[in-house]
Amino acid sequence: MKILVDTCIWSLALRRQKFEDDIYVSELKDLIDGMRAGLIGPIRQELLSGVRSKKQFALLRDKLEPFDDIEIIKGDYELAAEFFNTARSKGIQGSNTDFLICAVSARRQMPIFTMDKDFTSYSSVLPIVLHNFKITNSA
Repeated sequence: MKILVDTCIWSLALRRQKFEDDIYVSELKDLIDGMRAGLIGPIRQELLSGVRSKKQFALLRDKLEPFDDIEIIKGDYELAAEFFNTARSKGIQGSNTDFLICAVSARRQMPIFTMDKDFTSYSSVLPIVLHNFKITNSA
């Protein structure tokens, strides 16, 4: 089963210099090795946005190149808007991209791998599943 990997996880692994023994990066590596890491175009765009130099942009773009984007269909955008409205009616705010991630996840029945606590709030009112993985203590 594919896992939809959120921007914060990709960013931690690809854009930051230090992540020594980070459990999230280790899990992403396992998902990549198992060909289970999923990516959508808006997450690719978020990752590539704000890169300071053309060289850094090209390096990051090349690291992401092997990952095909999961197709987003018209219904995903409609479901994302519905999710936005549902969450807002419960007092939960979020970004359009977050709700699009939720919609793709729900339609494809793909868990979301994230560190973003907003998704915990979304999961309390939306039919999404968050990726759980075993955290081992290496100390």
